[in-house]
Amino acid sequence: MSLEVRPGVNTRILVADDQPDILQALRLLLVDAGFDVELVSSVHDVVDRIAKQSYDLLLMDLNYTRDTTSGREGLDLLERVRAKDAALPVVVMTGWGSIETAVEAMRRGARSFVQKPWDNTVLVEVVAREIADGQAARRRDARFSRDYEEARQIQRALLPASMPTMQGCQIAVRWTPAAGIGGDCYDVLRFSDTRVALSIADVVGKGLPAALLMSNLQAAVRAFATPAAEPNEVCSSVNRLLCRNIASGKFVTFCYAVIDLEQGQVSYANAGHNAPFIVRGDGTIDQLTTTGLVLGVSSDWTYNAGSTSFGPGDRLVCFTDGMSEARSSEDEEYGEERLAKLAAQTPAGNAEVLADTLSAAVLAWTNGPAQDDATLIVVERGPLGRVPYNGQQGDLSCCAN
Repeated sequence: MSLEVRPGVNTRILVADDQPDILQALRLLLVDAGFDVELVSSVHDVVDRIAKQSYDLLLMDLNYTRDTTSGREGLDLLERVRAKDAALPVVVMTGWGSIETAVEAMRRGARSFVQKPWDNTVLVEVVAREIADGQAARRRDARFSRDYEEARQIQRALLPASMPTMQGCQIAVRWTPAAGIGGDCYDVLRFSDTRVALSIADVVGKGLPAALLMSNLQAAVRAFATPAAEPNEVCSSVNRLLCRNIASGKFVTFCYAVIDLEQGQVSYANAGHNAPFIVRGDGTIDQLTTTGLVLGVSSDWTYNAGSTSFGPGDRLVCFTDGMSEARSSEDEEYGEERLAKLAAQTPAGNAEVLADTLSAAVLAWTNGPAQDDATLIVVERGPLGRVPYNGQQGDLSCCAN
């Protein structure tokens, strides 16, 4: 008989059964086949051992109380085992097997089902196969975890490490990927002491595919966002590039804005993104509405430009749908209107405070972990007649959190 694993090398098996004679028979069989074997005789012992040690396979009976044949104890134990070690291969055994019991055991995480009395050759083959498959799966998981962490670090490095210093203006950013990496991205490009460009985008999807597309988008924006380029030109150029490389069914919502403090103006192009809004010094709210189609759908789409004033005391808020579409336990969206209302109610004077207030409100609304990638950019212009903002000559704005 040819085994797919090397017996005795990283092949520790935990065997669970309430009958001592069966435990000894299984121990003799598996040790003779070259495996390291540990024996337990109760549900409690199984849970205790798995909590303290790692195994390559659990071979377990489904019945642990004398005269019981339903397998209910073993089925319940399966769920407890999966909760402690989801990657552990489990082979179940019972002398009272049925199709229904086997199906339920598989549904709860068992890899194979063996009926008593067992065939020695078949049982050893099943054990060897499941151990080999389990070890291969753990190696794949370890490689994926390393790759995932490297991708997270690369994605974070692509985002601005800090915000540029702007005289009389503060910029605060919050970036919260739902799963460590994600499809939200932003950038802040300083053109001069009084002129800065902002971009914010949301790539459809989550995880590694969205992160890869996000990195392409980030590079494209930085290539085309020159001081002389108009926002609609940047949108058109990035869109044409993405359309040549994006997978079918994928798209990006995107907004690019240039703030000119000397002119007191925001010029922008909005490619299907959530409309940023400006909270005016008097408390009124204006939106930077959509001026074109999402990126990555039509390469010949022509984008329009929009513009609005950005005077002393005004605050610009850009965000992704992870903020506005966050859902409560009652499945109600937080909503753009609620977000804008809270921004207007928050006292002016510090972009950091406004960013923290909005982020905390959304987190409290969901009462749990982030459901989607969420990004927030707040730009606050100092009041009229105050070039030093918050007592500093050209505020240092925050790094992205």
